Amino acid sequence: MSEDKVHTEEFQVNGDAVVAKIKELLHEGNIRRIILKNEEGRTLIEIPLTIGVVGAILLPVWAAIGAIAALAVRLTIVIEKVESVPETLAEEPDTPVDPG
Repeated sequence: MSEDKVHTEEFQVNGDAVVAKIKELLHEGNIRRIILKNEEGRTLIEIPLTIGVVGAILLPVWAAIGAIAALAVRLTIVIEKVESVPETLAEEPDTPVDPG
């Protein structure tokens, strides 16, 4: 069984580059959540993503992102990424192994 590790990354972009940058990040995969913040650090929109939710389902979200981007000069994109961490091989077995 593996454990999921979540970490965040932030990107500062101009308003006109927001949609392109988000599309680029989505193609990289493993993104759990996207948050757009204004220059003051206030959250403007938070988009939770689930595996396989792209395309037509996100059309209203793209419209909202485009409207926010049109009003903003500079935005911060915060993404939460999920990485699977495999179990270590150093774990002790449940039962002792008889060497001989």
